[in-house]
Amino acid sequence: MNLRADGRVLRVGHKGAAALEPENTLRSLARAIELGVDLVEFDVLDLLDGTLVLAHSDDLLEVSHGEAAGSVRMQSLADLRRVAPELPTLDDALGFIAGSRRPVGAHIDLKWHGYEEPVVEALRRHGLVERSLVSTVHGSSLRTISRLEPAIARGLTYPYDRRGLSRRKILAPATLGALAGLRRSLPYRIERLLGRAEATAAVLQYRIVTRAAVRRCHALGAPVFAWTVDSPAVLRRLARAGIDGVITNDPRIFTTRLRS
Repeated sequence: MNLRADGRVLRVGHKGAAALEPENTLRSLARAIELGVDLVEFDVLDLLDGTLVLAHSDDLLEVSHGEAAGSVRMQSLADLRRVAPELPTLDDALGFIAGSRRPVGAHIDLKWHGYEEPVVEALRRHGLVERSLVSTVHGSSLRTISRLEPAIARGLTYPYDRRGLSRRKILAPATLGALAGLRRSLPYRIERLLGRAEATAAVLQYRIVTRAAVRRCHALGAPVFAWTVDSPAVLRRLARAGIDGVITNDPRIFTTRLRS
């Protein structure tokens, strides 16, 4: 799958269409596809028994939408589905995408590490190796995937918002200051970051994306994706910067005129 924009921004649904349907569910993936995305992004986490499920974090309160608390990874699939009945496995999600009437790509975001091999095996099983982007903040995971299946596109997610500070409004000034520093330095650091992780794409927080960073990535042959964008105005700015793909909770923003 060609991940370079070639004149238009690729449309990526975040957790499916998380603004419109429960995130990381087949219902959310279906809504994103219905709204015309090029790729569907979803998060993958491993359970204690090795089952891979769609989950953004190990916080059961988040995954169960407030129904239960605890650790996701310590649960069995049966127990999880008692409090999150729509929770899909990775095989469920890949089978759904592979069977879609309109061909779309899969953007798989690994939320932890150590289960790269079963992810690669699942992509092979569903015939989606050439239609997938696997991203993560963990460079070691991307290096492992590179050895297992070089044909899979590998995206380095940056920066690593370890504590979710970017979502806490009270810390916005400090967070924005840190992001401004990263934004200035990124064009000079991105080659080393991508090379060390053996990444073939950059998956960047939208506030640190600049024309200079995009040009540097393109010179390295790496497409650039920005997360998570729900504003048409930000979408237009990124399009002018030459971004290749935008990840959004609400794919309806792509109906705006990007070059206006």
